[in-house]
Amino acid sequence: MTKLPYGNKERASGDDGDSGVLVQRETRTKRPPLYKVLLLNDDFTPMEFVVHVLERIFGMSHAQAFELMLTVHKKGVAVVGVFAFEIAETKVGQVMEFARRHQHPLQCTMERE
Repeated sequence: MTKLPYGNKERASGDDGDSGVLVQRETRTKRPPLYKVLLLNDDFTPMEFVVHVLERIFGMSHAQAFELMLTVHKKGVAVVGVFAFEIAETKVGQVMEFARRHQHPLQCTMERE
């Protein structure tokens, strides 16, 4: 065995007299694409319910939830958060199920950032 200058790694020399050099490749993983979760305004869902959804599902404080609810109300849509695909998909599903269970037409979607 021939010791190489890179830590404890060794490499056997072949009978052909050719000594090898250990090359460490640096692997970099790509960050997964992020997705925006959007809350859409409607004329029927009570503002208090939207605030409750934002607090319960997105973990916002009452003040943050109230502010975002007003943005949705005034602009028609607002970004609630940015997440990896699986998390965004889960949040959208939770909002839609919670709204359906409480008989509100609140809509939530996601789109790639």
